Amino acid sequence: MTDHFADNLLAWYDQHGRHDLPWHHNRTPYRVWVSEIMLQQTQVTTVIPYFQAFMERFPDVRALAGAPVDDVLSHWSGLGYYARARNLQKAAIAVVTNHGGEFPDDQDALESLTGIGRSTAAAILAQAFGKRATILDGNVKRVLARYHAIPGWPGQTAVLNQLWAHAETHTPHTRVRDYTQAIMDLGAMVCTRSRPACDTCPLQSGCQAHARGETHLYPGAKPKKDKPEKTTWMVILEDGDGRILLERRPPSGIWGGLWSLPELDPAFGADELQDACEQHLGLDCSEPELISGFRHTFSHYHLHIQPARLTVTGQTHLADRDHLRWLHRQDALTLGLPAPIRILLTKPEQTALF
Repeated sequence: MTDHFADNLLAWYDQHGRHDLPWHHNRTPYRVWVSEIMLQQTQVTTVIPYFQAFMERFPDVRALAGAPVDDVLSHWSGLGYYARARNLQKAAIAVVTNHGGEFPDDQDALESLTGIGRSTAAAILAQAFGKRATILDGNVKRVLARYHAIPGWPGQTAVLNQLWAHAETHTPHTRVRDYTQAIMDLGAMVCTRSRPACDTCPLQSGCQAHARGETHLYPGAKPKKDKPEKTTWMVILEDGDGRILLERRPPSGIWGGLWSLPELDPAFGADELQDACEQHLGLDCSEPELISGFRHTFSHYHLHIQPARLTVTGQTHLADRDHLRWLHRQDALTLGLPAPIRILLTKPEQTALF
């Protein structure tokens, strides 16, 4: 039996879909994979320049596997969710080590690679290998939840299982590459989170949420939790040569593996920062110059950052170590830095924007 869902979607895609995105050219498994990871929780317009720069620096999986992690993180800086970059390189190393540098064309083998889940593996199979495989990213979840009027938050197992079942049913046996791009495009361009363009939707006639006038109810919202609030001092320590002290974050956790500014306990008062720098870092410093504080929001908490600039007045007792490094600003900006830290080092007056 013909599934008119796929037929109507593909007819729309032929006329209105996106056919010229950078990863559509030379559609290798490597390029598809990098684009899919970058597109997780990130819009296409944001990803395009990052993807192009990443491909120029790391044109294939071997280049990525053999690159310094600082270089990889630097090319990811600003995209957020930095675990994606670390996992990307781990997976690249596994592809080179275990698969001779060639991506496997098998769902289970792809899912065994760090950072590749069921939907991403399917996207690689469909987009790069032309195999029938079922995707279910955020855009697809929204389309299917509305089309079938599936109540509940897609993060709940029962709801997710229903969405996977419908996704599998609708995936055609031909033109799978076009279909997977088409349903992602529909969610991104027409069946948007707010104000969906139902009048131009090729699936309107069968959409249960539209028929009920309830598109705003699907998909169900994630149950809200109040995010905890945390506070920290971030100190910009500058020595007599104009170098800034940077500290590498632990490999796991927030901003894992990135270079950041040293942090001090928020319990210290502004008048105690000089003593704190001497106590914790062994540095004699001038009185602090406070910079406008700002709040940065992570997925599970808000962080209130209070920056302070201090000049090292005595000798720089700290030698470069694995996790500490004195760098001139222009050299610091070549490293993998969280976006707020990058702005702090370039345009501190703009920190209030975060």
